Amino acid sequence: MTPATARQRIRAVLLKEVIQMRRDRLTFAMIVGIPIIQLVLFGYAINSDPKHLPTGVVIADEGPVARAIVAGMQVAGYFRIDGLFTEEEAREKLADGTLAFVVTVPRNFQTDLVRGRHAEIAIEADATDPSASANAVAAMPQIVDRAVAAATHGAVAAPSTAKTAEVVVHRLYNPEGVTSFNIVPGLIGTILTLTTTLMTALALTREIERGTMENLLAMPVRPFDIMVGKIMPYIGLGFLQVAVILGAAFTLFSIPMEGSLTLLLLGVLLFIAANVTLGYTFSTLARTQMQAMQMTFFYFLPSLLLSGFMFPFRGMPGWAQALGEALPLTHFLRVVRGIMLKGNGLTEVWPNLWPIAAFLLAIGGLALLRFRRTLD
Repeated sequence: MTPATARQRIRAVLLKEVIQMRRDRLTFAMIVGIPIIQLVLFGYAINSDPKHLPTGVVIADEGPVARAIVAGMQVAGYFRIDGLFTEEEAREKLADGTLAFVVTVPRNFQTDLVRGRHAEIAIEADATDPSASANAVAAMPQIVDRAVAAATHGAVAAPSTAKTAEVVVHRLYNPEGVTSFNIVPGLIGTILTLTTTLMTALALTREIERGTMENLLAMPVRPFDIMVGKIMPYIGLGFLQVAVILGAAFTLFSIPMEGSLTLLLLGVLLFIAANVTLGYTFSTLARTQMQAMQMTFFYFLPSLLLSGFMFPFRGMPGWAQALGEALPLTHFLRVVRGIMLKGNGLTEVWPNLWPIAAFLLAIGGLALLRFRRTLD
């Protein structure tokens, strides 16, 4: 074989592959789209130092010092004051995730400060994600010191024996700031998102590639029957994975279980059903198993980055948070962490359960519509 002949054969194979790539538009879109998504998300959406975190204030001493502290918190940028609350209201909102911090100014705070007695101001932080609250908590003593110095200058100036206010920090739900308490419950959602979606995405395309789709269509079953029959086994496999993860969480990492295991499993069932239905929808869109896998990873990447699993959710810009709110993983992470670490009940987790249910219904309807088209 001459070198010229070899070059011609290589050129023929090369042209064949180029033509195949042009025909496989989905793969080409993935090749171009995934780098763009990574650049945008890592460049704009990811922020390990979140600012403007929702904060509630409980004020029992409405003096100028307390007002100066609240103003200083707003100026610092870490805190977004969402209003004044009673102690009961503030703790309820801290438990359901509406607030990230609660700052309490006790009675006689200014009097104790001016007279040189020991004065304390308390900040309660939702420490389920230690990295999200660490910088804000660390900045609080300096904010209080500057506010006290400014407010006590002049007519109410404290004597030379006066002490600065002490900031007492209460890290709730994860007092020691153990990273595994945040990561391991989140792994339930991330692992289920990848595995259940991917396994189900291959379900219908496997039938097409093996040539058994005709036998399936010849059966006296409706599209709904096929969809349910396809996804049910993978729901069982998902629960098997959950059992393994929870067993490791309790035995290896000593993750607490403050809430109801039954409620947690209910949330898991809803989440797995949403993922396997999405995977089934991918299988109706893809022509090959490779395309189904590509679509799964194209979906998994934003879910991983925008859900709050790897980076603080509140640290992302508004448009990224809006995208994250549309993802089931975002809501499931709040459910599983709320039940396991906070002891949340149905009232607290319901605002994050119904979006998963709505996603399930919408994507299930789309899957049925797409499957009817394949019947044509």
